Amino acid sequence: MTTIAVMQPYFFPYGGYYRLLAAADVFVILDCVQFPRRGRVHRCALPGAGRWITLPLDPAPRDSLISAMRLAPDAASRLWPQCRKLPGPLPADTPLRRQVLDLLQTPEGPLVPYLERSLRIVAEALDFGCRICRGSDLDLPAALNAQERILDIVRRQGGTRYLNAPGGTALYDRAVFSRAGIDLNFLPPYTGKHPCFLPALFERTVAELRADIVEG
Repeated sequence: MTTIAVMQPYFFPYGGYYRLLAAADVFVILDCVQFPRRGRVHRCALPGAGRWITLPLDPAPRDSLISAMRLAPDAASRLWPQCRKLPGPLPADTPLRRQVLDLLQTPEGPLVPYLERSLRIVAEALDFGCRICRGSDLDLPAALNAQERILDIVRRQGGTRYLNAPGGTALYDRAVFSRAGIDLNFLPPYTGKHPCFLPALFERTVAELRADIVEG
């Protein structure tokens, strides 16, 4: 059984997001959909109500796809000062932390490769063996609705099982997936310790972070 997970790319998302990478054989970055301007694609939540680190982006039309977005030319000078919002020091005492610090200090170019790099850094450090690819590389028909798009992605990746985050239960029809020969599954709600994962990268060990994701 080949498990496929599909999700928009988030900027250092909550711990529960990474469960998709931990459980899937293939993780598809859904960047071929409209960029959500108030979502988590370019914003990372911090502890405390309404506290975020936001990636500075180039202006773009409202209907732009995620794959078309670019970081602003002055993103580095605008992003790093925001990192002072992170609690405590930012040690560079492990390979994972050094990679995260380098990423935070060097935002440039198209948005999706930058976000993909952030996901790969964590997935590789925590030993999640999934293959990561982009929806924009699959030449999906633009007219597909949300459910049809997911089914097409799963078929193209040779999947027999589709795994979705818990918030998507109202989006998909289990009978439709079954007729397509695909087992539809949803993760249970995340109950781990790190709804804000970026600070945890500097406060917890790799073993602790992995356990939180796998068990939470």
